[in-house]
Amino acid sequence: MDWDDLRIFLAVARSDSLSGAGRVLKVDPATVGRRIARLEEGMGVRLFTKTPQGYAMTEAGAGLLPHAQRAEAAVMAASDAVTAPQGLTGQIRLGAPDGCANYLLPQVIAHICDENPGLEVQLVALPRVFNLSKREADMAVAVSRPEAGRLTVQKLTDYKLHLAASRDYLAAHPIHTRADLAGHRFIGYIADMIFDKELDYLAEIGAAPNQNSPPLASNSVSVQLNFLRQGAGVGVVHDFALPAAPELRRVLSDEISLTRSFWLIRHADDGRVARLTRFATALTAGMRAEMARLEAEVARRIA
Repeated sequence: MDWDDLRIFLAVARSDSLSGAGRVLKVDPATVGRRIARLEEGMGVRLFTKTPQGYAMTEAGAGLLPHAQRAEAAVMAASDAVTAPQGLTGQIRLGAPDGCANYLLPQVIAHICDENPGLEVQLVALPRVFNLSKREADMAVAVSRPEAGRLTVQKLTDYKLHLAASRDYLAAHPIHTRADLAGHRFIGYIADMIFDKELDYLAEIGAAPNQNSPPLASNSVSVQLNFLRQGAGVGVVHDFALPAAPELRRVLSDEISLTRSFWLIRHADDGRVARLTRFATALTAGMRAEMARLEAEVARRIA
């Protein structure tokens, strides 16, 4: 068995299909199928079973997977050790929830890329948990610390959230006490699309309408923010997003305040890849510095 065989096995395991693996490997799906058949013949076991949903790993395939992942990490580490220059180069795919991806990461990543002209970063903004085992991303920012899986986890930074509404909305619908919140239209997540308990903000502050979605809801933080900017109601907003929405004002900030954390998640085997570790170090420092800058800007604005 050689690395090229394992590379094809991993592509099928992550894509659940020959066509998906072919796109990743830039080869014809029929070629992928022949290579898998040859690998299975050489090992004397079936690695995949064809189902209506695609190619599912057999028990033997699942047993091979962690070994293939470790081999991949070793190849990446070896290549990195031999070829990596002082600066970061190549492509890195980073997954993140859309609030972080829209209002915090662009300026951080832009600075990292300015300092490393040979680096390419793909920022995947999706309101869900990323599957690193399927290589949906090289690493991911998460809003809660995972409790399972072969992962390395490090805390990036804390952040705060407050109720907010537009100046025009508050001029027409003043809010001075918690009691004033009754009857206001709330904006938040679609209840059955909340992918992490840490995002159930309205329930935590006691504003969730009987566990149903609020009157205006979206699975996207950016859409929620734009609802608020249009004066559509009241909602929970990341403090770090407020500089991008000057129309908004925090509401009852002395009484209602939430604190959350961002975590950087990596596959355990990637710890040996120096390039990814250097990027993680730069990302951590950049996010902490940018968070401090944005929070200071918000503090100056409300002073």
